[in-house]
Amino acid sequence: MEAQNENSQLSSPLDSKSVIPTTTSSSQFIKSEFLPTEEFSGEGQKFDSGSSNILSNEDHDEALEKIAKDEPKGEAHSDQPSWANNIEYLLAHVALSMGLSTIWRFPYLCFHNGGGSFLIMYTVLLFLVGVPLLLLEMAAGQRMRQGSIDVWKIISPRIGGVGYTSFMVCFIVGLYYSVLMAWSLFYLGQSFQSPLPWAMCPLLRNSSHFDPECIRTTPTTYFWYRHVLKATDEIAIDGLPALHLSVSLFVTWSIICISIIKGLKSSWKVMYVSVFLPCIVLFCLLIRSLMLKGSMFGLKILLAAKVRYPPPFDPLIKPGSGTLFLSLGSGFGSFTAISSYIPRNHNCVMDAIAVALLNLMTSVTATVFVFAIMGHVATEKNEKLMNLVATGVLSPEFQFPESLYQRIGSIYPTWFSNLSEQVQSMVLPYLHNCNLAEQLKEGPGVTIVAFTDIISLFSGFTFWAIMIFMLLVTMGLSTMIGIMQGIIIPLQDTFSSLRKHTKLLTVGVCVLMFLGSLIFVGPSGSYYVNLLDDYWVSLPLFFILILENGAMAWIYGARRLLADLIIILDRPVSPIYRWLWYFISPFVLLVLFVSTLIHLYTNTLTYLAWNSSTSDEVIRNYPSWAEVLLGVLIGITILPIPAYFFYTLLNVSIPVSTSHSKATIIFKSEDKGGSSSKSSHGFP
Repeated sequence: MEAQNENSQLSSPLDSKSVIPTTTSSSQFIKSEFLPTEEFSGEGQKFDSGSSNILSNEDHDEALEKIAKDEPKGEAHSDQPSWANNIEYLLAHVALSMGLSTIWRFPYLCFHNGGGSFLIMYTVLLFLVGVPLLLLEMAAGQRMRQGSIDVWKIISPRIGGVGYTSFMVCFIVGLYYSVLMAWSLFYLGQSFQSPLPWAMCPLLRNSSHFDPECIRTTPTTYFWYRHVLKATDEIAIDGLPALHLSVSLFVTWSIICISIIKGLKSSWKVMYVSVFLPCIVLFCLLIRSLMLKGSMFGLKILLAAKVRYPPPFDPLIKPGSGTLFLSLGSGFGSFTAISSYIPRNHNCVMDAIAVALLNLMTSVTATVFVFAIMGHVATEKNEKLMNLVATGVLSPEFQFPESLYQRIGSIYPTWFSNLSEQVQSMVLPYLHNCNLAEQLKEGPGVTIVAFTDIISLFSGFTFWAIMIFMLLVTMGLSTMIGIMQGIIIPLQDTFSSLRKHTKLLTVGVCVLMFLGSLIFVGPSGSYYVNLLDDYWVSLPLFFILILENGAMAWIYGARRLLADLIIILDRPVSPIYRWLWYFISPFVLLVLFVSTLIHLYTNTLTYLAWNSSTSDEVIRNYPSWAEVLLGVLIGITILPIPAYFFYTLLNVSIPVSTSHSKATIIFKSEDKGGSSSKSSHGFP
């Protein structure tokens, strides 16, 4: 009778249909919450979704009292490190979410998709979908104390391949993302010169004449394509990796390796620099840009809300744009891995909201900075043109229309196209940077060129060059540390012996990834970066998030997860999260996934290339073999999910033994040999 009473208390976090053990150990109770649940009726066997009722106050108090008595809250694994304090833990999450995409993609999409209306729609989706998905991954890692691979095996063995797909996404993204950091690091090294090497065109060898290829374009664009990338005209033309970029890439991976070589003990120290320094630099750049003449003009364009249809999804479903929606870092498994090292009673709900807010603030700050700069450039060009008209150099027909400031995106192209060809050729030298739509393009390389142009607007440009590229390097480093946590922690969870050789594992992984990333520093390497970042990464991440959300909401149970959070926090949690996990998040993710597939199938895949004969950027179509390569990469990345599903069907049977107790059902997962399947390592 005593045992049954204790079992009755332990069953309170779950409903009567949930699977719980018949022992009185609180630690076994915790384990039972992670097992799939079954519902049986007579001789028949029926699978239940595993959702459980939210605790009543009385049952909640009894469960908390039992857990507090038998198991100290927040106790970590004996063989796992842990975060020293909550600030370090939060910094690790913030570092992952403060990616370079907030610099190069958010302003672009904001301008081309409605300005202020895009900000509103993005904010709504961020809190309706982004925060719930973020909370889901954090809660899974924190509650189950497992990395991104094992946690989904525990929730449902049939979708255990999700963790392996997340691991592969982290690996491939880490390969090309490190190249973005290497580009910024090379520019940072070049910034300690006066004058800056991209400030003017170079002279021809043994001549006093400037390079004609540079004269036909701008010095910053020429420096990027011909000096930094040594780019070819097409992706099909390739060669050996550029020596200077290879050295920069080696230094990049050395910095990453040193930052994480001692695990949490070393990475948290780097987080203080890689998170706070970008915030300080970005704030300084914002203040400096707002001091420029005409900056308010750019902000007027930003705040002008233009309604587009359909407003929530149109700017997000285009190839490459979907990664903006995932800029928080969900789907990589890094949040789950990082959260597995925090005490179980930590408030992950507030963490998810804080990370989302900081990500939004960073994106908006970068956008305000970019728009302020564009407003300054447009104002300078306008004043120059007005002075030429006033002095009689140009006729009055060159004057801008008065309505330009209200709708520059539509008024300027119409006004310019209505001018005669002769007039256009006369005015073009004064207006080549006035079209804001032409100034604001998408892509990491375009952003670097834009920043080199921005530097020339500031007095003391050498100082600001160092500041800007320090910003890009540290933001890249913070994201890379988060990505590496999504690689190393799952390896240590899967192979527990690797925890004894953390330094050797870190060095080995970094060396392997350095060698793999060399393909992206060749003459056509930037075109491969664009292929992966624009067209590849969205589909696997959407697929991962759909399965993660479905597994938690419909297999483990959204109510059950909410009950877990109530126990963790010892306070009520808004039931709105349950409905978001059940309906809103799956719907939005499915729409984005299907829309991305349609865009990839119906639209031609293009990339921005360099044309050396005209010294201009041109849009080229990816060749058919590149499209095949893209399809193969998508298939290989997603392959572990169906492969592991069929593996469990063929190799694992799930016999069930039941107890005659009314309140309990014992659930065991066994292989065909009859041995009980176990997690890769124990729970606290």
